[in-house]
Amino acid sequence: MNYPNPFNPSTTIRFDLPREVHVLLRIFDILGHEVATLVDEEKSAGGYRIEWRAAELRSGMYFYRIEARAGRRVSLRLCGS
Repeated sequence: MNYPNPFNPSTTIRFDLPREVHVLLRIFDILGHEVATLVDEEKSAGGYRIEWRAAELRSGMYFYRIEARAGRRVSLRLCGS
């Protein structure tokens, strides 16, 4: 989940991990082009808040995808600016 939504120029993406896993958090534009990678590392169990500053990008709709590689849970969410 992210807040605020819509955002301008930054938003915070929250997620929880039940155990240590490799996390990949990427942002995509409406055409499916990757515009940012926010996390690509091992994370221990717990709650996380990742701030995305998108001031350099134009207004529009963006999606984020979280992959937690220990069973392959994937979430796709919408972020609007």
